[in-house]
Amino acid sequence: MYRYFLEIAYCGAAYSGWQRQKNATSVQASIEFCLEKLLQAPTEIMGSGRTDAGVHATQQFAHFDTIKPIAEQTKFLHRLNAFLPSDIAIRNIYAVATDAHARFDAKSRTYRYEIVLEKPIFNADNVYYLTKKVDFNLMQQAAIFFEGRQNFQSFSKVHTEVNHFYCEVYRSEWEQVSLSHWVYHVCANRFLRGMVRALVGTMLDIGKGKTSLEDIKNILETQDRRAAGAAAPAKGLTLSSVNYEFLPPI
Repeated sequence: MYRYFLEIAYCGAAYSGWQRQKNATSVQASIEFCLEKLLQAPTEIMGSGRTDAGVHATQQFAHFDTIKPIAEQTKFLHRLNAFLPSDIAIRNIYAVATDAHARFDAKSRTYRYEIVLEKPIFNADNVYYLTKKVDFNLMQQAAIFFEGRQNFQSFSKVHTEVNHFYCEVYRSEWEQVSLSHWVYHVCANRFLRGMVRALVGTMLDIGKGKTSLEDIKNILETQDRRAAGAAAPAKGLTLSSVNYEFLPPI
């Protein structure tokens, strides 16, 4: 048995999310369909994590197994991309150890959330166009509260099957790209379902004056999704990188 990692990028606008599901188009199923054509055998892939409907990725990883080695990986990569739809691309393929795991071996994941204050023309599916005034200085102050190891149950979708709700957040900050373009960067060892969008939604409430900085501690301690803000729209969110010890960094 031979195992390979795929480095994947996609625009999630047309998909129901990463994970394969009945009666819906997913990124995972689209790639598996093309792999099956190339490898002439049913092929399942395991991603580093799930992204929700409408969420994008500039660097997602997934692994798959083959009975025979892929002799010409560059040629295989070109053929796979030719089969795939235009909004999914395979950037690289890596031969890895047979016990390497795209999900469990990931050391960290980084997301970004993009907000624009001017109506977008060319990338409307990839940013959140915010029409209401917010205080980004307050949002930047709020972001710092989320760094460190904490219980993020208040920012997780309900009915999520996980052993615990603790995440170690290494980075949480807003970047001002221009006067009308802001990007939230968050890096952690793991993320709960819907966590980043809930964090952004809560910070937007703080920026709008609906929630205060002093409320953040209580929101975290309550461990109740209803205490945090509504989830920000999916289209502004992108999985930007996944880090492994045995793969070269971006």
